[in-house]
Amino acid sequence: MKARVRTPILRTVAWATRPLSQRGASLSPTAPLRILLIRPDHIGDVLFATPAIRSLRSSLPDAHIACMVGPWAIEVVQHNQCLDQVTTCPFPGFTRHPKRHLLEPYSVLWSYARALRGQFFDMALILRFDHWWGAMLAYWAGIPRRIGYALPPVSPFLTESLPYSSDRHEVEQNMRMVEAIVGRELAYPGPLEFTPQPDDVRTAARLLAGAEADGGYLCVHPGAGAPVKLWRQEAFAQVGDTLARQYGLRVVITGTAGERHLTQSIAERMKTDPLLIMGETNLGELAAVMARCRLVIGVDSGPLHLAVSQGVPTVHLFGPVDHRAFGPWGDSNRHLVVVANTDCIPCNRLDYGPDELEDHPCVRSISVDQVLEAADSLLRNDSHPGRGMV
Repeated sequence: MKARVRTPILRTVAWATRPLSQRGASLSPTAPLRILLIRPDHIGDVLFATPAIRSLRSSLPDAHIACMVGPWAIEVVQHNQCLDQVTTCPFPGFTRHPKRHLLEPYSVLWSYARALRGQFFDMALILRFDHWWGAMLAYWAGIPRRIGYALPPVSPFLTESLPYSSDRHEVEQNMRMVEAIVGRELAYPGPLEFTPQPDDVRTAARLLAGAEADGGYLCVHPGAGAPVKLWRQEAFAQVGDTLARQYGLRVVITGTAGERHLTQSIAERMKTDPLLIMGETNLGELAAVMARCRLVIGVDSGPLHLAVSQGVPTVHLFGPVDHRAFGPWGDSNRHLVVVANTDCIPCNRLDYGPDELEDHPCVRSISVDQVLEAADSLLRNDSHPGRGMV
């Protein structure tokens, strides 16, 4: 729906349902502050919220902090020690399946808003900049203080709107929202946070057992949620073979069960013998596998940000998405972004159909030499060859 149509409709919805927004919290005023964080996205964007979650807990140690994410991202935060509560909502627009009827998104939000009303949250933070669905959810739940970004579709449901800067990283955006709550400037955001559980580490060791190489492991994660983000399969194969020979690495290709064809196709093009791990890991196990590697290479995707959270050097192939806002969060000497020299970058569009992909080769036009140069600079500076992060 075009913004010029959507915004007036959302304003009308806000006006028509305004009694729902006026319930207010009913707990004792002496009770700890109850805060709901709403982040609907998939793995990478939820990881971007973890430095803000940590800072919020440090600033308000007695608060009850809850985080509502999509069921597809619950693994990112379910063991986060800074959260008191993790809950899910199948947020419209993020389910990656078509809605069954026009009113389905509203009926979903209505049912989840009813469940939230009895939890008496004092405030909600809508961490995604354009998420009017999350703002509407908090509005219908009657959460008295609702903070988000000053975008026309979102603002009708908020009590406080903050400016959004498209050239600022999402980690920094989330931190600015925490600063609005605590009323002071906070320290520069720390690293992304995700800790594999002990069972995850043991599973990773088992998956890699017998695949050791003198130079250690190179992880290649070629998949992504949008086809326009994908790189050429033969290019991944060439990069894997070259680095395996040059540094004595064993290539590990990771992916979901649904990416089996992609990973197998790359393996079939390789002259060296890669280890394939496809659909065999949960998020913690994948993180633990990556943590044992010297380098992780892949396209713009959540698992690449997962690798960043483990402190592993990474090479990210970016195309349509602006890496200034959504690129790796960490030491720029250890996490490198590679982009093609095309004028259309970034367009921030991911919904190109199969018949449109040929006209949008922003990732596919990245050269093998570009990726090898980035990988070589990281491997040459690796102070722990063959060991990775354990």
